[in-house]
Amino acid sequence: MLRKFNRHARQSRFTGSTAEEWTIWRDHTRKLLRDLLGLDKMELCPLTPVRGEKELLPGGITREYWRVQVEPEVWMPFYLLIPADAGAGTIPFLCPPGHQGAGKYTVAGVDRYGAVAEKIQFYSYDYGLQLARLGYVALCPDCRGFGERRESLEDTRDPAAALKGDCYWLAHMGEPLGIPVAGMLTWDLMRAADFLRQDERWAYDKLGCLGFSGGGMQTLWLAALDERITCAVISGYLYGYRDSLLLLNRNCSCNYVPRLWEHVDMGDIASLIAPQPLLIQSCREDRLNGPRGLQNVEEQVQIVREAYERLGAPEKLLHEVSEGPHRWHGEHLAENLRTLLRS
Repeated sequence: MLRKFNRHARQSRFTGSTAEEWTIWRDHTRKLLRDLLGLDKMELCPLTPVRGEKELLPGGITREYWRVQVEPEVWMPFYLLIPADAGAGTIPFLCPPGHQGAGKYTVAGVDRYGAVAEKIQFYSYDYGLQLARLGYVALCPDCRGFGERRESLEDTRDPAAALKGDCYWLAHMGEPLGIPVAGMLTWDLMRAADFLRQDERWAYDKLGCLGFSGGGMQTLWLAALDERITCAVISGYLYGYRDSLLLLNRNCSCNYVPRLWEHVDMGDIASLIAPQPLLIQSCREDRLNGPRGLQNVEEQVQIVREAYERLGAPEKLLHEVSEGPHRWHGEHLAENLRTLLRS
């Protein structure tokens, strides 16, 4: 398989030299990736938003519970975190969850459940709440197979099982129809963006997306394909496919898109975000970097960096490397977002 990867991978990478050639490549590649994700098979419907309970958190943050219809009879629950002084100029962020966190609960800082509280502490997983404390609106969804969207609700009776997701089962249903899990997740975030864009309380000119681990994967795909995302933060998910998903081939099914590797690597996908502001976070000892460690990361970041330089916007790309294993780092988030959002 390694020989086949070396022989057939990344045949659709950018091979030109000018910004004009890159723009043509970008448009073609976005169409290619939308086809590989099966987005043409997803079904549009009214969002029909339903708001549930509200609770007031320390610092004046309001946490609202919502449900929207992302496809006919397919509902996505989420928490909407609203700072006390939020208004027309407030920038909203989509905050998709990763694995081992019970979906929206960790990201939104719902720490009243012991297993969730442990994961918040272990991964610094409440980045939606962290954003709200910095003055941003944060939409923290349950992606398919997680939280309230588990395929078997019986799994939620066991705390350890409830933290995990059902990507394996979703892949078995979707991939034979040409819809990998990444396509389902990307579509749902697009519908969440629809919800935020029609809410008159928030800014219309800017919309962010921030995610860690599997949430970083979702941020990567959404920001690459949806031009409404004007700032992206990808944490714990930017490395080469060969090392991190072929050699480490027991990763979650949501990472695998049929025929993707023939065409592009992860850096090629991330380069489609250019010239929008982008922060990439890596951890030096993250096992997902693969056996070559940060070298596998840097190779992909360089692909992204070249796109930003080609478009005359190198200052809009930040790469932050932290010590330690797989973990979200919000220590410099306020400063990094100020830098990116004014660039």
